[in-house]
Amino acid sequence: MHRLKKKYYFIKNFNTTELKNLNSNTDVIYRNYEKMPKITELLKMRTFCKRKGIKLYLSNNIQLAIKLGFDGAYIPAFNKSLRHLNYKLKKNFKILGSAHNIKEIRLKEKQKVSPIFISSVFKKNKNYLGLYKFINLGKLTDINIIALGGINRHNLKILRLTNCAGFAGISYFN
Repeated sequence: MHRLKKKYYFIKNFNTTELKNLNSNTDVIYRNYEKMPKITELLKMRTFCKRKGIKLYLSNNIQLAIKLGFDGAYIPAFNKSLRHLNYKLKKNFKILGSAHNIKEIRLKEKQKVSPIFISSVFKKNKNYLGLYKFINLGKLTDINIIALGGINRHNLKILRLTNCAGFAGISYFN
């Protein structure tokens, strides 16, 4: 049984009290598709995370993430654009992406993302995979896989038996 190396915390709002307790092994992905915050709010978030040693990623806006000096960007499964391949990226700028099936995994490989978040492992929604489908999808790519969806303290032990490099979530951290 191996340890899960990486944790990713999806946040919708910048709240320092939530982020204070995170360690440097946990990366933060800001994902709010309803309302984009002001640039000043994003800069506060970036400064806070840099001081704490936490990597910060901006969802679905690679250009803005580059411009504001974020550690990277997150491309959701519904974003099929390859435009970001033309951007000049810093050496340590990372692009993360999510997928729900083999077609989306192949697209994320073309988008040159690393790692790929595969969902939903445990949360029973329209993209529900279950553990066995998750393991089988993970075997179809050489890129590191991150488990996403419905992960809590109880099923984390089960997840450690898979070949995933880490996990992501919202409710796990609350």
